[in-house]
Amino acid sequence: MSGRLLKLAGFLLAGVSAYGQLKLPPYSAQPLPNGTAVYVMQRKGVPLVEIDFAMRGGKESEPAKEPGIAAITADLLRKGNASYTSDQFSLALDALGGSYRVRTDEQMTMVETEFLAKDLGQGLSLVSQAVLHPTFPDPEVVKLLGQRRDDIKSLKDNPSHAISPYAHAFFFGAAHPYGRIIDEESVSRITRQAIAEYYKRMYAGANLIIAIVGDVDPQAAMRIAREKLSAAPAGERFAWQSDIELPHRPADRLLLVDKPGATQSYFYIVQPGIDAKNPDRVAIRLVNTLFGGRFTSMLNEELRIKTGLTYGARNVIDTNRLEGMNAISTFTKTDSTVRALDLSLATLNELRSQPITDEQLTSAKAYLKGTLPRQLIETGDQLARQLIRLDVLGLGRGEIDNLFERIDAVTTQQANAVAKKYFATTGLTFVLVGDAAKIKDKLAKFSPQMQEVSIAAPGFGAS
Repeated sequence: MSGRLLKLAGFLLAGVSAYGQLKLPPYSAQPLPNGTAVYVMQRKGVPLVEIDFAMRGGKESEPAKEPGIAAITADLLRKGNASYTSDQFSLALDALGGSYRVRTDEQMTMVETEFLAKDLGQGLSLVSQAVLHPTFPDPEVVKLLGQRRDDIKSLKDNPSHAISPYAHAFFFGAAHPYGRIIDEESVSRITRQAIAEYYKRMYAGANLIIAIVGDVDPQAAMRIAREKLSAAPAGERFAWQSDIELPHRPADRLLLVDKPGATQSYFYIVQPGIDAKNPDRVAIRLVNTLFGGRFTSMLNEELRIKTGLTYGARNVIDTNRLEGMNAISTFTKTDSTVRALDLSLATLNELRSQPITDEQLTSAKAYLKGTLPRQLIETGDQLARQLIRLDVLGLGRGEIDNLFERIDAVTTQQANAVAKKYFATTGLTFVLVGDAAKIKDKLAKFSPQMQEVSIAAPGFGAS
C-alpha cells in the first residue's frame, strides 16, 4: 500500500474513532538526562509513525535584527550533517519512504517526519542526525538565503500573501517579536556564523521536545529515543520573556500599501487578541465562530452571501503564547473597497449591539463539537502537534480532554460579555493592499493617522 493510501486509511479509521469526542489517547512522557522531553503515544490501525522534533522559542527567540533566522536554520538542517550530505540525506529519506517538513511559528520550530512503523529506529536515527548534527555548508547557506530574497520579491507580487506580513509589522511594531518580519534588508544580515550561533543557543537537549505517535510499542519507542537522543548536549532551555506586551494605541490607524494597477483591494481590520491561556478563550472561540469563524458566519453572510462583495470573509483570533491579533480579513474589487470596509465595521458593531441568542450559541457549540475532533486529534501528525503544543504553552491535557465540557458550560450571558469585551469598534488598525490612486482619498474617513508605502519599497512598512 502506498504512503498516500496508508495516510487515507488512517484518516478514515481515525475519523470513525474520533468523531463526536475529544480525548487525547493515552501517552507516556519521560525527560531524558539532558532535559529533552519525550512523548510516546501508541496509535494502532495504520503501520505509520509520526516523529516530530520541536525547539521552544520560534519567532520569540530571534535576535531583533535577524528576523527569520529560526525558519532559515530549520530549513538548513537537512542540507548536510556529520553523516550525510544534502543529497545523501534525501536519498536515505526516500529509501525509507519517509516524509519531512519543517515549520516555524511564534513560539516553536518543528521538524515533522513520518515513516513506516517498522522503520522507527532508522527514521529516528536519520532525523536526529539532521536535527542534532548539521554542518551548515557554505554553498547551501548561500543558496537558501538567495531563495529567501526571491521568495520575498515573489510574495510582494501576490497581495493575498503580502498583506499578512504588512499587517503583522504595522500592528505589532518592530519592538515586538511578532512584528519583526524578514525582508529584503534583514535577510542580508543573516550569515552562516549567525545561523551557527543561533543553532548552538537554541538546539540543545534542555530545549528539545520529541513526540512519537503511531503503531509502535511505547516502551520500545521510548528506549530507542533514549538511545538516539541522550547524547545531545543539555545546553539551556530558552527563557521566555515575561514583559512583552502589545503596544497601546487608542486611536484608529491605517496603512495603505500601494500596488499600482491592482484590480482588488485586500484588507485586514485588526485589534488586540488573546493569548493561549486567556480564561475566556473558549467563550471567545464560540463568539468568533458566529462572527467570522465559519462559512455561515455573520461576516461571510454579509460580505459574500448577501452582497457578493467577496468570495470569502473571515475573522481569525490568534492563540499563541503572547497576545496576538483579532483580525477581520477579506478582499474585494477596487471600486467596492470602501463599501466592504463599511460593511465589515457595521457587522462588527452588530455583534456588539445585537445580543447573541440561545439559539445562536447552541449552533456555535454544535459546530465546534462537530469539527474540532477532525481538526485537532484525527491524524498522527495532529496528535504529535498537540502533545508538543501543550508542552510549549504550559497547558495540561485537560486543554483537549475537557474542551467539550467547557464549551457546554459557556452561557449566553458570558458570550455577550465576551463580544463586548474583545470585539471593539475603536482603536482599530487597518491595513490595505491596493491601488492607492483609486482608493486613497476615500480611506481618510477611517483614520486620521494614515500612512502610505509602496509595495516596491524594501521592507513591510512597519511603523
